[in-house]
Amino acid sequence: MHSSHLLLEEPIRMVSILEPSKASFFPAMTKIVGTLGPKSRSVEVISACLKAGMSVARFDFSWGYPEYHQETLENLKTAIKSTKKLCAVMLDTVGAEMQVVNKSEKSISLQADAQVVLTPDRGQEASSQILPINYDGLAKSMKKGDTIFVGQYLFTGSETTSVWLEVSEVTGQDVVCTIKNSATLAGSLFTLHASQVHIELPTLTDKDKEVISTWGVKNKIDFLSLSYTRHAEDVRQAREFLSNLGDLRQTHIFAKIENVEGLTHFDEILQEADGIILSRGNLGIDLPPEKVFFFQKSALYKCNMAGKPAVLTRVVDSMTDNLRPTRAEATDVANAVLDGSDAILLGAETLRGLYPVETISTVGRICAEAEKVFNQDLYFKKTVKYVGEPMSHLESIASSAVRAAIKVKASVIICFTSSGRAARLIAKYRPTMPVLSVVIPRLKTNQLKWSFSGAFEDQLPTHLWESLFTVNARQSLIVRCLFPILADPRHPAESTSASSESILKVALDHGKTAGVIKSHDRVVVCQKVGDSSVVKIIELED
Repeated sequence: MHSSHLLLEEPIRMVSILEPSKASFFPAMTKIVGTLGPKSRSVEVISACLKAGMSVARFDFSWGYPEYHQETLENLKTAIKSTKKLCAVMLDTVGAEMQVVNKSEKSISLQADAQVVLTPDRGQEASSQILPINYDGLAKSMKKGDTIFVGQYLFTGSETTSVWLEVSEVTGQDVVCTIKNSATLAGSLFTLHASQVHIELPTLTDKDKEVISTWGVKNKIDFLSLSYTRHAEDVRQAREFLSNLGDLRQTHIFAKIENVEGLTHFDEILQEADGIILSRGNLGIDLPPEKVFFFQKSALYKCNMAGKPAVLTRVVDSMTDNLRPTRAEATDVANAVLDGSDAILLGAETLRGLYPVETISTVGRICAEAEKVFNQDLYFKKTVKYVGEPMSHLESIASSAVRAAIKVKASVIICFTSSGRAARLIAKYRPTMPVLSVVIPRLKTNQLKWSFSGAFEDQLPTHLWESLFTVNARQSLIVRCLFPILADPRHPAESTSASSESILKVALDHGKTAGVIKSHDRVVVCQKVGDSSVVKIIELED
């Protein structure tokens, strides 16, 4: 297992505080997932979020109605069209989440040292004395002295909208608790978390299935965030469900690890999932605080070696209400990058926070600074050693492309791909330069018309690579280092060398426009020629 100090360049280059960050089309290699909600659903704010660096929009179905989220998504499509900034869509399920149900939506004041009863009787009115919950089996799992957390969204334990409870006694199906801190619960639903307790609720609930098969299918979602993933079988069942929904066969499943049960089965889950989300809010309650950092580093390392995207949550909680992060939060973001995160997921900070755009921009700048001191050389050697020999054909090509790019100090790597797999393998070796993933569309024809898969084909400009953006392209928007562009659909994957050159020219022009390619720069190109894969180095002229 590596430690974060080993992944720093030695010595660290001291950067003047007055030195401006290098302006670039790519604010950072590390991606940012933003949760859209009340404070971030207008076209104006979403457009600003996209310009600030958000590349994946998360829709959290643990609250709100499908119609509400659809309105937000329509605004996202408009923002994508106006800004020409592409963005993937992630649907986050409710999963096996216990909730307090407050039908009246009146604020509930809870006083320290008083008692409150958790009951499965949802006919009861929520009050300071009784809290109805959506789960009948809590009493069977609890005993005196166990701790329970109740909160609306944040799990900091320091704010006045979250409460810690300690079980005093269990009476029938009711759990009597002592309130450990004074708090006011506001809203209709609050998450309830019992530390290290197995909950007999399905990972993919009936409500989740309904939302996926309606809202998800309609919008051809790119990612499914599978909340409360506890076993590999959870992922297999979700994939089987998606496979029967036509367009969602290509949807990537990200297993959301939220408790000790998920960590216990992490290795098997990682094998089945397309990516991992470490939900540190719930993990921070389920684990002793002193253990969280270790499991974070361990999980990120395993994801990196498997070449699967790792997403980290809960990094700048204080920016929900403040314009600047704390020193500890800024350091946490940087360490997430050094530990190997592909993306940072912002929840409450963008959903209901006062500064969604500023939060995205701040996190992006911190990521960019951390990337400057990431020890790529050591990381590359560790990854090659872990993969071992003999390497697979694709793995060998990917690692060779990165090695060549580092040696010749290339400004970018350009990778031609149809499925996106080759580009993701290149990203696995964490090159220090951007990887332009040129996605060759997979054309389908019924002899009368051509068609493409993807959610936003009717929302984007109709010229060149911006014309139609496929699922495979958008799914790289969560992978560190990868920046997708779409080849002209008139040049399919098995095209001639002449058309390959024209596609390469589009990619180079894109890089020049973005400011990452200049005259006399060297560029490494990875592409398939016939049955062979080729890595070549080109030097640009004036």
